[in-house]
Amino acid sequence: MVPLDWNGEGRIGLRIEVYGCSYWADVISFDGHVVLPYRFRNKKMKTLKDVIALKFKTTESEGVILHGEGQQGDYITLELKKAKLVFSLNLGSNQLGPIYGHTSVTMGSLLDDHHWHSVVIERQGRSINLTLDRSMQHFRTNGEFDYLDLDYEITFGGIPFSGKPSSSSRKNFKGCMESINYNGNNITDLARRKKLEPSNVGNLSFSCVEPYTVPVFFNATSYLEVPGRLDQDLFSVSFQFRTWNPSGLLLFSHFADNLGNVEIDLTESKVAVHINITQTKMSQIDISSDVFQDLPSL
Repeated sequence: MVPLDWNGEGRIGLRIEVYGCSYWADVISFDGHVVLPYRFRNKKMKTLKDVIALKFKTTESEGVILHGEGQQGDYITLELKKAKLVFSLNLGSNQLGPIYGHTSVTMGSLLDDHHWHSVVIERQGRSINLTLDRSMQHFRTNGEFDYLDLDYEITFGGIPFSGKPSSSSRKNFKGCMESINYNGNNITDLARRKKLEPSNVGNLSFSCVEPYTVPVFFNATSYLEVPGRLDQDLFSVSFQFRTWNPSGLLLFSHFADNLGNVEIDLTESKVAVHINITQTKMSQIDISSDVFQDLPSL
């Protein structure tokens, strides 16, 4: 349950009544290395209609959720890019002619919030309904072909390494999936009953471990003060952040014995580090990144 708004006093009132039946869901945890393949009974799968449904949650902004491809150039991919859901489909292209079948649709944002998100892909020929949570987008694919031709398997959690550039440049999914269904086949149940063989790399488990990190929200006046460690010569800090603001102070600390201070901030959407030292000729060190950071992802 995620509160969407607060009252002026900073408190929220809530009354809940829950009705329903007991619910059992098969959960699979992917570690970012393992890939779960569903191999077809025949070497090739030619479909005019597809229905794929699953739920996922993750703290990672990048990762391939599912992928399948054929030797004729057909492919289907569902993945996270910059915490957005990207669905790519190609029902066939003619390299010698004007037919270009690649179609890509992007939905949602901030999907790396470690909350469950549901996805349903419904395809009838070139007509597609893509549903993310409660939002549905209808579109038609490019090209002139209606059938999806896949070879050998469709994989969940990543792309098996094949030597192709597409298999090494994309990150595997790291997080949890639930109730994976591919054209009437319960993938999570098949995996639990060991009817599917995951890749030899990585670990596949049937529980969803909660992350140890706890996010903290800051407004324009709030801050978090942490006591330092005495008699320590090493200063080390690491954190992740997400913001829409192009400028702001991220961290400030005084060194012991009035030796100086360190400051990390956002300046015009770039991370800058300033180290001021009082007992040396080089009194200030400034380091600035070249990567824009005011994006809605960690």
